[in-house]
This record gives sequence, structure tokens and C-alpha cells, in this order.
Amino acid sequence: MAGSPARTSHPDSETQITLNMDIKHLRTFLEVARTRHFGKAADNLCVTQSAVSARIRLLESTLGVELFTRTRNDIQITAAGQRLLRHAESIVGTWSRARQEAGLGPEFESVLAIGGVFDLWPIMLDDWLAGLPAALPSVALQAEAYNTDELVRRLVDDLLDLVVLFEPPQIPDIGVRQIGKVELVLVASAPGLSLKDAMNDGYIMIDWGISFSQEHARRFPDLPAPAARIGLGSLGLAFLRRRGGAAYLPESVVSEDITSGHLFRVSQAPAFERDVFALYRPGTVREPATLTAITRLQQCLK
Repeated sequence: MAGSPARTSHPDSETQITLNMDIKHLRTFLEVARTRHFGKAADNLCVTQSAVSARIRLLESTLGVELFTRTRNDIQITAAGQRLLRHAESIVGTWSRARQEAGLGPEFESVLAIGGVFDLWPIMLDDWLAGLPAALPSVALQAEAYNTDELVRRLVDDLLDLVVLFEPPQIPDIGVRQIGKVELVLVASAPGLSLKDAMNDGYIMIDWGISFSQEHARRFPDLPAPAARIGLGSLGLAFLRRRGGAAYLPESVVSEDITSGHLFRVSQAPAFERDVFALYRPGTVREPATLTAITRLQQCLK
């Protein structure tokens, strides 16, 4: 009797399956690290909690280390897990980007990945992004918002092509261009306040970076403790609108509030300027598109 045909597998198929499994396990690890909860990670990944646990156990077995300590209602990432974290983010990000570029339609030649600090999107980046397809019709766009440290890390890891931020660090082999300024003005919820009254009654200290904090301290050395300290300009504006007080905010963002009479410029207050920079990776195949995007942003700010 003839035997059944032997099953053979194609090496490329096995490689693809292994790669997909590795990416899946690393993505699960990242979700557990982010949520610190197996159940929440399972919900976010649309799988069962037992599947999440099995993936983490297999990953730990493969690496020979414990990635999380598990006690009742408390999941903490271990030192080994912390060391894996950045590599996992880079691998998953690179694979996602590779899949995106490989799956581009015929109308696109490449993908340009752009990142900006949270506060710069409503100030200047939203309108710029909306106009980029006209300047780069054959380039698909990817846009993200992170804090400065994460933007720089993703740029260095080649997960982003262009980042826009305040106060760029000096990094070898990274191009830096100053593209404009953001003017911060003191506005209050009540009209006619003197500078002293605005800074003493309900003042909201918004974190606009190190240089702003240093200049702010120099200008106001005897400032009492503020009513609130807030890390994002958008949160500071929302707080000011709801609770009242005064805060330094971008003039372009509060201009409509001033025109409508919801906020009022404190006339005696000095303005602060914050330089805005674009960082990019010179010498890559995406450099021409990156430079076009930077030029377009500079034009938008004129």
C-alpha cells in the first residue's frame, strides 16, 4: 500500500511563522508591561487571559529569565524585563513599519514617519500635517505624539524620520534645524489684573521645559507657590478655562479666547519665546522627503 505523501514545509514559511510568533509574543509582553495587568492586556489584544499568560511563560522560558513578578493584584516588571523593554519596542516598531511600507499601494513610494511633542500639535503641527500630502503626493504619512525623550529614542532607533520639539539634545549623526518660535504670553480669566495679582492669585505653572523654567525663575524670583503645576499646555489651558486663574500659554492658541472675551492678556507681563527644532536622520533614503517636510513647516510658520 502506498504510503501517504510526506509533509514538507518551505523554509521561508517556517521563518515567517516563527517571526510572526516572536512579534506576537513581544507585543504581548509590551502590553502587559504597559498595563501591569494580564486581564487588561488580554482585552486590549483581543485574546483570552490564558493566551496572554501562555505567551509570557513561553517568552520567559525562551529567554531563561523572569520578566514579571506576579503577586495578588500586583504585577511588576523585573530588571530583566526592563532590559528587554527597549529591544521589544524597537523590534515591534520596526516590524510594523516594514509591514506598512511593504503593503503600500502603487500610488505611494515610501512612508514618512513624523513625531512631535504633544503641545506642538495644536500650536503648529496639525495644519502642517494636513498640508503635507500636497507637497509629498507619493509619500504615505505616519504621525505620532510623544514626550521629548521618547521622540529622540524613536528617531535614533529609526522608527521615526522627523521629530519636532523644544530644546533638542546634542546627538551624533542627527541633523538639527531651528524652524521657528512659540511666543508664550500671560493670560488670565479675569480682566484688568496687574502682573502681581495674576502671579499671586490662582497662577498655574505650566512646564514649558528647562529654558522656560530658568528664565521664569529669573524674571519672578519671589513668586509664591503656584495654585497648580501642570505638565502639558493643553491641560493647563483646559484647567484655566474651567477653574480660572492665570497661566503662560502660546499666543496662537489663546488668541480666539482673547478675542471672544473668555481670557484676557495681562498687559504688564513679559512674554517668553521658545525655539522649535526639527531633528532628522541625514543620509537615509527618506531624507529628501524629510527635508521637503521641514521646508514646508518653515513656510507655514512665516
